[in-house]
Amino acid sequence: MSGKTITRADLSEAVYRSVGLSRTESADLVKLVIDEISDCIVRGEQVKLSSFGSFLVRSKGERIGRNPKTGEEVPISPRRVMVFKPSNVLKQKINAALSTRDDSERD
Repeated sequence: MSGKTITRADLSEAVYRSVGLSRTESADLVKLVIDEISDCIVRGEQVKLSSFGSFLVRSKGERIGRNPKTGEEVPISPRRVMVFKPSNVLKQKINAALSTRDDSERD
């Protein structure tokens, strides 16, 4: 695993190289897409990106947790959390890349 983090600037640069828009237009496009996805998630809508996956919001009810340091029981308030579920296509790509890397390490 490379450990590299892909940033918004990296995505903008990839759009710039692939699509041929200017760097400013590419950055604006990436920002627009991320903002639209974020706005939909905040509204509680599910976002599905074909061949990539789905982002959805789940509601968690109140529950009792435990402070690991003291062992004291603490109430955890209800909240909404975002969940990402990868598509089967993405899962297959990940596993194919893993098996390819494993094969090359054996040689």
